[in-house]
Amino acid sequence: MTMFTSLLAPLLPLILLFRISCCQYSSDQCSWKGSGLTHEGHTRDVEQVYLRCSQGSLEWLYPTGAIIVNLRPNVVSPAAARLSVCIKPLTNSSGTNFYLDLNGKLRLLLSEDGQAEGKVHCFSIQEGALFIEAVPRLDISRRITAFQYELVSDRLRDAQKLGAPCQPCSDEQIHLAVCTSDFVARGTIKKVKQEEEHSSLSVEISRLYRQKTQIFLSGGVRVRTWTGLIKMPRHCGAKAGEGEFLFMGAVRFGEAWMSCAPRYKDFLRVYQEAQQQGTNLCHVDTD
Repeated sequence: MTMFTSLLAPLLPLILLFRISCCQYSSDQCSWKGSGLTHEGHTRDVEQVYLRCSQGSLEWLYPTGAIIVNLRPNVVSPAAARLSVCIKPLTNSSGTNFYLDLNGKLRLLLSEDGQAEGKVHCFSIQEGALFIEAVPRLDISRRITAFQYELVSDRLRDAQKLGAPCQPCSDEQIHLAVCTSDFVARGTIKKVKQEEEHSSLSVEISRLYRQKTQIFLSGGVRVRTWTGLIKMPRHCGAKAGEGEFLFMGAVRFGEAWMSCAPRYKDFLRVYQEAQQQGTNLCHVDTD
């Protein structure tokens, strides 16, 4: 097996618990859109926003005052305490600073200037709610704070950090990944591009078992191959042309991230042994 980071499978979608009457929600009921104009004359008002989905977005027009964004799963489970929130600001997001609010104590998470980079920032649910405070200005026109969010496991968050350990997936992790990953595909690595914080793998897929969103594009009606990009920590040392793999992983903000990538022959061994023992978690067509 090769040295690929082992991540937890993505979380199942959660449901928004309830909605705030002062605010407008999109049709998927996982997003919030509000306006600071409702705070006019009350710039010290703090508005509570509750979102209970595994992913969604927020857009705050003409921000004034502050909002507290409570991002929580709509389930009561010990596993919920091990979740993290990841936010990705739009590059034109401005007008506010982001803080973490834990029992009334604020810690800066992201400044107004930092939002323009559009980078993903993650924090544990245990670190507090997201406190978004408007930067005081006389003219609030053309200021919009906007970001996407996703709830992920702490382990998945840590695995995508710089310096995250690289290790082969165990047989048990391979069983879990093939049944629960956002994408499962058999293919080869054609090219590896080293970027600032990660490697980007150009892959060619010969068998596409599953993809949550269209991250792999078909070569055409008569061509049974797909191509796409998969990201992974840079220091894991992926190389092109090293044989056939089973790629498995999670989709984060529309990008594919590797979780497990055993050589296909190793996956077949693990799968066939489990099939003989009757311990497979799901069926995979290996013909």
